Amino acid sequence: MPQLKDIATQIRRDIVRMVHGCQSGHPGGSLGCADFFTALYFKVMQHKPQPFDMDGGDQDLFFLSNGHISPVFYSALARSGYFEVSELATFRQLNSRVQGHPTTHEGLPGIRMASGSLGQGLSVAIGAALTKKLNNDDRFVFSLHGDGELEEGQNWEAIMFAPHHKVDNLIATVDWNGQQIDGTVEAVAGLGDLEAKFAAFGWTVLHMNGNDMDEVVATLEKAVGMTGQGKPIVILMKTIMGAGVDFMEGHHEWHGIAPNDEQLKSALGQLPETLGDY
Repeated sequence: MPQLKDIATQIRRDIVRMVHGCQSGHPGGSLGCADFFTALYFKVMQHKPQPFDMDGGDQDLFFLSNGHISPVFYSALARSGYFEVSELATFRQLNSRVQGHPTTHEGLPGIRMASGSLGQGLSVAIGAALTKKLNNDDRFVFSLHGDGELEEGQNWEAIMFAPHHKVDNLIATVDWNGQQIDGTVEAVAGLGDLEAKFAAFGWTVLHMNGNDMDEVVATLEKAVGMTGQGKPIVILMKTIMGAGVDFMEGHHEWHGIAPNDEQLKSALGQLPETLGDY
């Protein structure tokens, strides 16, 4: 799928330029999830960028729970038509709609929930999925969560709630990169056997390599085909933090620091411009 791979490369290029431009942000997780966002917004989801409708009736919805990886979200939204790509240049600037964490009060198209406080996104996604059921809307709800974020207790209440209420139009994905701001997830708290835990709560569990575009598309499409069977679906997505930029790959330090000028030059040298820079 060379076209999707080209889009993902440009999104990675956008990420490092955005974070460098304001010397603030979260490049590591954003780079790791670029393939997922590309597959979702350019292949798998049925969505309507224009005109943007907060209710999202008769279309698929996406909720980003780990909102600090906003650069990849903003780039995917802009590149898929929600707002002008040039607006990415205002990332984290005063009065910009493109802030460090997604918020709704600026009215940025594509953003349906504020996500800065970790652990809340699954609850929101479940509410949206139940709303679709009540409205006889047969489209789906997708969400993304960090593995470190699962240390927040609210997630596990939501994980218990969804199977009990047969929220089977929900596809949640966990970015399982093993890194968080203070070190490895295992060292900070440890999640144990995630597959066994989700399965014990009553979820259908899938796995995928989140940095293999073909596998990402195939797994997401498989998940869509497994909806409507009485169980929510979770995809445990193995990614490499900083994927695509060799000196960032696998290092938790790049969770939330910006590249300097020399590092930006090195990163962009590894990420050829494919769709045109903003």
